Amino acid sequence: MQNFYKIDKLNFLTPGMPMATGKGGYPKAFEIIEEMGLDGMEVEFVHGVRMSDETRKLIKNLVENKGFVITAHGPFYINLNSKEEEKIEASVQRIIETAQAAKDFGGYSITYHAAFYMGKEKEEVYQQVKKQTAKIVETLERNNIKMWIRPETTGKATQWGDYEEIIRLSKEFEQVLPCIDFSHVHARTGGEYNTYDEFCKILDRISTELGDKAINNFHAHLAGIEYSAKGEKRHLILEDSDMNYKDLLKALKSFGVKGALVCESPNIEEDTKLLKDYYSSL
Repeated sequence: MQNFYKIDKLNFLTPGMPMATGKGGYPKAFEIIEEMGLDGMEVEFVHGVRMSDETRKLIKNLVENKGFVITAHGPFYINLNSKEEEKIEASVQRIIETAQAAKDFGGYSITYHAAFYMGKEKEEVYQQVKKQTAKIVETLERNNIKMWIRPETTGKATQWGDYEEIIRLSKEFEQVLPCIDFSHVHARTGGEYNTYDEFCKILDRISTELGDKAINNFHAHLAGIEYSAKGEKRHLILEDSDMNYKDLLKALKSFGVKGALVCESPNIEEDTKLLKDYYSSL
């Protein structure tokens, strides 16, 4: 699948508008991103895909004229394995709406938390997620929406989406690739996946299973994270956590990863800048 993006490097994106935006909206947000030398933004549709046509045009204009890389995060209320059929249908619709919005504003990629296990066997849930993903992909193809759609690795064992499951799903559909949230992988495993070798293990697996297209069209999340034996508790500022971001950036550089890295730390633009500056120094 080709969309019009030419991704030629690893881009560092804020998760939503920078904190300094205040009431300035998207024009002010992108001004700050440009001033700080950052590369773009992940638009966050938290409670639903609500964005005016005017805003979609404004962002598309910035993408085309300034070369920003924009991704989108689907609403939180998505569960492709809900016990209620209407909630599954609504979840499918929200993912499609996120992809449509991203197409409208010149987005590169969308991501979302796909499902909860709901006490069911892993294989049964996988098949259900696959079935619903097929519906999503079919609708996008029918409407000529060329957009990477990416289930995100999740931070708790109750949520569907360890990196093995997401790689497996990505092999089934040309339009699906993983969104690897390295903080979630770290939290989900109770503190594993925090060394250079472990980061390389994930990247090597993606490269081996999905090929160059996955390494050259990457989408990842990173933040400081607090976790317990049950997994993710909350996001932290990088320096207030044990997240080994320096070795992760070294691993990304070693593999020549190109794409988008969204820093989901609470201090938004500060940690995004910290990551970009450290990566540039390598």
